Amino acid sequence: MKTNFLTSTTLSLILATSTLAAQDEWPTRGWAMTTPPSVGLDAKVLASFDADIGEGKYGYVDSMLVIRHGKIAYERYYGHDYESIYREEANTPGPLVVNDPTGPYNYFNSWWHPYYRESTLHSMQSVTKSVASAVIGIAVGRGEFPDLDTPVLSFYEPGEVDNVDDRKERMTLRHLLTMSTGLDWNEDLPYTDPDNTFAILAVSKDWVQFTIDRPMAEEPGEVFQYNSGATLILSQVFRLATGFDLEEYAVKHLFEPLGIDDYFWKRTPSGLVDIQEGLYVSSRDIAKIAYLFSRHGQWDGEQVVPGEWVSASIEPSISVADDNSVEYGYKWWLTHYEYQGEDRVAYAGSGFGGQFPIVLPELDIVLVFTGWNIHSDRPSLGSREAINRILEAVKEP
Repeated sequence: MKTNFLTSTTLSLILATSTLAAQDEWPTRGWAMTTPPSVGLDAKVLASFDADIGEGKYGYVDSMLVIRHGKIAYERYYGHDYESIYREEANTPGPLVVNDPTGPYNYFNSWWHPYYRESTLHSMQSVTKSVASAVIGIAVGRGEFPDLDTPVLSFYEPGEVDNVDDRKERMTLRHLLTMSTGLDWNEDLPYTDPDNTFAILAVSKDWVQFTIDRPMAEEPGEVFQYNSGATLILSQVFRLATGFDLEEYAVKHLFEPLGIDDYFWKRTPSGLVDIQEGLYVSSRDIAKIAYLFSRHGQWDGEQVVPGEWVSASIEPSISVADDNSVEYGYKWWLTHYEYQGEDRVAYAGSGFGGQFPIVLPELDIVLVFTGWNIHSDRPSLGSREAINRILEAVKEP
């Protein structure tokens, strides 16, 4: 496996992680609880943030977890009557009401979103991509997944893919992983816009074939272009290369070691596990995966995800913003922020509607927010605002 060279920041995090891992109480069977002051957090500041959420300042937020030094210091859940809130949209055809309106791709249907069948399992949406990346990393470490510089077209027979040119022939698995495929794709529009490429994909019969058939717009590896379909290609490649369904592999090699035994994972119309948005887990369980990465892939004496993969995942592979304030790794978003006059980097998953597992590594903080703000023109909580509000509560570094 080819990985990026480790930066001095990453090396320092590895050393810090080794020290922390020896001290941790692992939440395999449940998180330990603590109070904010006992882990250097201001309870009043957190309560103020909690109150703003409860009053609707950030739209529909469903949960907030603040974990420090391996213990839950603050945890809140907010109830919303989504059946009433989105009733009209749920019965109105449109880009977010895909195929059968009673099915799992009607994003306004309260039987499916944001909770799975009114349970505690919350839709993770594109945070699923970060989880899938971890599973791929495990397979790489076990020698069961191809080198990342393998051309994508090597998994297809001649004539199976449309719009093949020299650029598409140079597209590799690494490009799928880092959202730099070069494919003609526009997922920057609101998901309610029928011109969003994902909205067009959603009504196609074969989501993977739709994606790989797209014409090229750029040289692979040069431009970040968010592309959910690219992640679905990885799902198919995973099955072809390993002989395993990625969900099955995830359960055996990721979920079971972490004690995640309650989840649901949607399938695409063709039956492929939907690793671009299909995972449902509880807020506490998605926190385990973020916590695993904060411990450099180690869990209670076991190296669950290879440390080299974690390092590569949270190193910038490509810039998202022109000023490099936001970068992208292996399906993880890297956001720069300032703390005590120093530039720091948080890494996070990010999902449609307000799903954010966030790690502030130097502060040993893991945050989880879930929500269902799926109208782009209404209030919502973004990861940067969430980070800033939590930083206000930090009393001890």
